[in-house]
Parts: sequence; C-alpha cells; structure tokens
Amino acid sequence: MEHDGSAAFSIDRSSVAFSIDQSSRTFLKEEVSLSVTGRLSRKSSRLGSSRQRLPPNDESRMVRQRSSAARGLDGLRFVDRVVTGKEGDAWMAIEKRFQQFSVDGKLPREKFGICIGMGNSGEFTGELFDALARRKRIDGSKGITLEQVKVFWEDLSNEDLDTRIHIFFDMCDKNGDGLLTEEEVKEVLIMSASANKLSNFKKQAGTYAALIMERLDPDDYGYIEMWQLETLLKSMATPKEATMNPEDTNDLAKTMIPELYRNPWRKFMTRVFESGLEHWKVFWVLFLYLEMNVALFMWKFHQYSLMPSFQVLGYCSCTAKGSGETLKFNMALILLPVCRRTLTAIRETFLGKVLPVDENINFHKIIALAIAIGTVVHTVAHMACNFIRLSRCPLNKFKAIFGNLFVTQPSYMDLVTSIPGYTGIIMIILMAISFTFATSSFRRNVVKLPHPFNDLAGFTSFWYTHHLLIIVYFLFIVHGTFLILTVGWYRKTTWMYLLLPMLCYASERLLTTDHTMLVDTIKAIIYSGNVLALYMTKPIGFKYKSGMYLFVQCPQISRFEWHPFTITSAPGDDYLSVHIRTLGDWTKALREEFAKACEPNGNLARMETNSNLTIQESQAIYPRIYIKGPYGAPAQNYRKYNVLLLIGLGIGATPFISILNDLLHHLKKSKSGEILDKRAYFYWVTREQGSFEWFKGVMDDIAEHDHENIIEMHNYLTSVYEHGDMRSTLISMVQTLQHAKDGVDVVSQSRIKTHFARPNWRKVFYNLATTHEGRRIGVFYCGAQALVRQLKKLCKEFSRQNITRFDFHKENF
Repeated sequence: MEHDGSAAFSIDRSSVAFSIDQSSRTFLKEEVSLSVTGRLSRKSSRLGSSRQRLPPNDESRMVRQRSSAARGLDGLRFVDRVVTGKEGDAWMAIEKRFQQFSVDGKLPREKFGICIGMGNSGEFTGELFDALARRKRIDGSKGITLEQVKVFWEDLSNEDLDTRIHIFFDMCDKNGDGLLTEEEVKEVLIMSASANKLSNFKKQAGTYAALIMERLDPDDYGYIEMWQLETLLKSMATPKEATMNPEDTNDLAKTMIPELYRNPWRKFMTRVFESGLEHWKVFWVLFLYLEMNVALFMWKFHQYSLMPSFQVLGYCSCTAKGSGETLKFNMALILLPVCRRTLTAIRETFLGKVLPVDENINFHKIIALAIAIGTVVHTVAHMACNFIRLSRCPLNKFKAIFGNLFVTQPSYMDLVTSIPGYTGIIMIILMAISFTFATSSFRRNVVKLPHPFNDLAGFTSFWYTHHLLIIVYFLFIVHGTFLILTVGWYRKTTWMYLLLPMLCYASERLLTTDHTMLVDTIKAIIYSGNVLALYMTKPIGFKYKSGMYLFVQCPQISRFEWHPFTITSAPGDDYLSVHIRTLGDWTKALREEFAKACEPNGNLARMETNSNLTIQESQAIYPRIYIKGPYGAPAQNYRKYNVLLLIGLGIGATPFISILNDLLHHLKKSKSGEILDKRAYFYWVTREQGSFEWFKGVMDDIAEHDHENIIEMHNYLTSVYEHGDMRSTLISMVQTLQHAKDGVDVVSQSRIKTHFARPNWRKVFYNLATTHEGRRIGVFYCGAQALVRQLKKLCKEFSRQNITRFDFHKENF
C-alpha cells in the first residue's frame, strides 16, 4: 500500500503481516495486539495534534492498549531521586537553586538541569529545555523566569504518564514534524550516552539507531511515530519482580527477630556475645597484647621505684623506664605482622585458625600507635623531669647516689648531647617522618602540598621514608646500650627483644633470594581507565591459590621498590597475570614503560603487544620484571564455603577474577553431568564503561561454559542513571534489543548483561538468605572503605540463629 498521509488505523488481527515483517510481527503482536492495514498519517501522531477518529470498538481497544503501555512505563521520570517525595518541598528546593543560578531574574539554559534536579547532564538537559520551550511557545534564548520554570516543572513532574512520554518524544523530534528519523534517534542516543558517560556507546550510536529503526520501521519508510516508540518502551520496561522490595525485607526482618533481640538488655548482651564469637581471634590477641604492655610497664615501674635514684628522680624515672620497656617490646613485635612469608605459612597451620592473620596490617598500625604513645611518654619524662632533676640535684646528694655513674654532675645540655640523648632525638625525627608519610592521606596522595613539595606525597615517598626505620633500629640498639642509670650488659635488654624478630624479618628480605624470580612478559595490554594487564611466564615451582598476591619490581624504574598486586590468573593456568591500576608515580612510570612497546588495537582506548613474539624478541622490547611471592590474603579463604558472595569495586575485582577463573577451570575439567559443589555470586561495581574490557574474556568464558549456573555475574555501571530515568531509557532499549539479537551487551561488549546505577544490597542479601536458607555464606569484599560498614551491618542483620549465616571478609586498596 502506498503511504498517502491520510490512512487511518484499522484493527484487524488477521492482517498483522500486511504492514510488518515476520520478526517484528511477533514482537508487536504480543505487546499491542494491533495491526495497521492502512498506516496512520505519520504527522497525525505528533504530540499535541489531533488523532484520527476510530470507530467506537476500535477506540476502546486503543484505550486498553495505552493503559497497558502506561502500566509498563510506570516510573519513567526526568528528575533524580533526591527530593523528599513532597511536591512542595521539591519546588522549594528548585526555587532556592533558581535564586542561586539566575541572572537578572532569568535562568540560563545551561543551568536548567541543575535547577530542576537533573544534575549536570549536559546536552540532554539542554534539549529537554528546548523541547519544553517549543511546547509552551516560550522564547528561552535569554533564559526563563521563575514562573516559566514552574510551568516546565509541572509538566516534568506530572503524574500523567502520557504527558511525560510526549515530552520525551518532543525532545527527540527537533524539527517538530511528528516523525522521528534515524538521524534524530542517533542524536538522542548520543545525548543519552554523554549524560551517562558512555564513550564507547557514543561511538556506536549510528549502529544502535539503525537497530531501533530496524525494529520499528520494518517497511523502511525512514521514520517512526510516537505510538511505535511508546510500544517499544512498554516492551522494554522491566516487570515488577516477585521478590520483596527493601521495605518488605525490613518488615520481614522485624518479624524474624528472635526473642533474644526483643528485650533491650538481652539485645545488647546478645550483640556483645555475637560480636565476641565473630571477632574472638582479634579480641584475644588484643587482650594478650594489652596485658603484656601493662605487665612490662608495671614491672619496670616497680623495679625503679626501689632503686636509690628514686630519691632524686621520683616517679619520673619509673615512668620513663616503664614506657621504655614497652617500646622495646613493641619495636620488636611490629616487625612480625609484616613478615608476609611467615604469615602465609601460618595460614595453612593450626595457628592460622587461632590468629587473626587477615588483620596483620591493622595490628601493625595499632603497634605503631603504641610506639608513638610510648615515645612521647618516655621523652617527656626524661627531658621535662629527669634531666632537670639530675642537673639541679644538690652536689652532695648527687655524689652519694650517682657518684659511681658520673665523674662530674652533668648540666641539662650535657644530658641532651649524650649518646642516649642525641640518638633519642634523631630517632624521634626519623620516626615522625616515617609515621607521617605512612598515614593514609600521604600514602594515597590525598594531601595536596604546595609547590615544590607537591611530589612528596604518594606511595613512593611512603616506601622510602619507611626504610628510614632501618636507621632507627640501629640507633635504638645504640640508645639501649649506653643507658646512664643501668649497669651491666645483661641488664641492657634492648638487643634481646629485637634479636629474633629482626632475624625473622631480615631472612625474609635478604636471605630468601631464591624467591626473587625473573619472569618473561608474554603479553601486555593497556586498557582505558589506566589499567595495565601483564601476562607473564609462570616460574617452575611457583604454586599459589586464588586470592593470593605477589610483589613486582621493575629495575628500569627502581631497583629497590616492590609493589603488591593480586594474581588474576587461576592456579591451573600455565601463565601468571596481574592487572595494575595507575594510581601513583611508580605505577604510572610502569605503564609508560610498557606503552612504548604497545600499539593501538582497534580503538584508541586499548593498546596491546603482539603475543606471537618469541621470548628473545619480547625481552628486547619489554621492561625487565621480577616477582616475589606468592603471599596469603583474605580472599583465599573462599575454599571454606560452598556459597560465595564476591563483591568488587573497580579494580577491587582482581582477587575474585582469579577465584572465578579457578572455578571455571574446574568446570571445564569436570566430567559430564558432574556438578561442582560451589555457588558463586559475583557483583562488580564500577563507574567507567571501559572497565568491563579488563575481564571481558572471563565474562565470555562464564557465559559459554557455565551451563550449571555455578557462577552468577552481576555487573553494575554507576555512571548510568538507574532504570526508569529518561536519560537512560533509550540505552536500556538498545541494550535489550541488541542482547536479544546476538547475545552481546552494548555496555560491556560481553555476554553478561550490565545493570545500571548501584545494587540494592539489602535485596541481594535477602535473596541469598532465602535461596540458601540455613547455609553459611562467605562474603568477600575488595574495594574502597566506604562500603565496608554497610556490608558488615547487612551480614549481621541477616545472620540469625538456625537461619543463613553471612561471614564477612574484606580487603582494602
């Protein structure tokens, strides 16, 4: 039939095939039960224009069709969910922002999105502004008044779904002819991609626009109408899940509270008891540590209270010597938590079950704090009290008590410049520098120092300043050897405290040269997001478990720096791989060294080397790499659980990729029909689309080989607005169409479909608690510290007696 611009709808189910092809027929017939025997005038479907009159029966069917679409599109909105839900409160916030951004009583076009609560969505909010201005016939070239903003806001917040859809169509239909061409669809896709920071999607906007036209314009008219777009939006809308929403899970959690939790006192005591059960290894070690410090302090304090020097120095000498004894103990103990190879060996023994080896760094920090406190007490007691009393003591009393220790009575400066005095001062200075650069703000380069000190902060500064402690230990032994008030080598016990820990630490750093291995780089890939992936030869005898990490050194950058990175390959692989995020000066330098040997591969966001090079050729172009390890980490405890919840933020996915690779390795080797007694749920949350390319091969392998659904992957991209937001509506549409067509996700370019915004963690835990009722689930998290508290709280909340238990393990980068 020729299109003459005046044909009307005619409802005839038997003639569906007349106007749409076979692939689109099933799609539209299921959604609308509607046929077009005489095509509706394309311009008659323009928003706001009069529709063709239908016969009464046909008109009622159209109403039913639109009602169905409305139900499917429920929740589509333009503004962010940042308001209280009360219209008055929302408008008051808009008025406040209007006063902030308006110029001469008018709001500029570029500030419209921020003012109404859409954030800084760039072109998208600009086109929305233009569409609303066209609808209301308002000239917005010089801005709009507060009254006009209110008119726009009323349309955007209108509960009538049809109004919101019309606004969206008007925004797409820039020339106002009531038709959407492929070029117009492409422009809207580009705007949506920019608003959601999808650079790769933006490059493919033309392809995705053609996909939408292929679905909605099977007769190749070159345009689509509003009703067709509305129908497709309805088909793409996610149906309401049968699972409970967060409010329901909260209510259910209240009904599940055991009697022990209902009485406030019993609730407090039960929580204390459960906390003790959960952290008993930490508690008993901290209790023992505190008892040792108190015992040493009191023992030395009492000892010096009985000495003749007490008549002159009083409790100052007791305090100084008591704190000094704790310093000896802590300076020795602080080395043990960083003996990584020793801790790795302990993990596999009985001691690994009673010692909190996963908390070694936190324990290291606690001891460092104790050293700082002990140093301050020891120094103040000497310099503000002991030195003054010694130098001012009456001469006859001084000779009677200290005559066998001093030839003449020293002055205050004589005591300061003595060997114990100046070694103590130098130690304080070096420890202050080392401790300062070891703080999180300096180590992670959060502190922005003024020029020329701006390069001082960072991991490299932490690394080198921490090695100043080697000098501190040497001075500490000298300081303890030349004590003034202690006579006899057997009473000068500093070296006795330090001997064993220093030997243990030195053996790991100096004597285990056989564990420093030169590896050949097989392949290097530089991904967007500043991530360098290294694939290296696996040294003979190098055995490790998923979740472990190793240290990497590159002599071309520094011969002394070793940096830890999680192993991302599986133990069964014949190579080693690490994924390194460029966060500091050393990693940046490493990336630049490998970039010299990499070439662009398809797109500018990815560079890689040729894996077909021989070992001799590769070593001629690659920087030389040494490794040490492997070393234990919390993630390797995954073997204790049959059900795993793995949560990675950004590059924090690396320890879990090795675990997934290991599970895949067992799946591929398993016999036909054999089921692996493991279930893994992996949630990867990232804010950059290019991040998914890091582990695209793993995701595709899971989709191809995991027929028993052993592994569930849930990828979340936080830069994209959540489902229901108009800024991501067309992206969701394209995602569904493309995945149905060839099984590839348009965001990750893998077979694993990507979710938008952030996960609803409460719903995740609820689903796991009901699916695996009565099981013990290992929750493993790696990423920023911000999410730790929420996940730990949910683990406790959903862990109830005789129901599912969640055991939480974490790593922080």
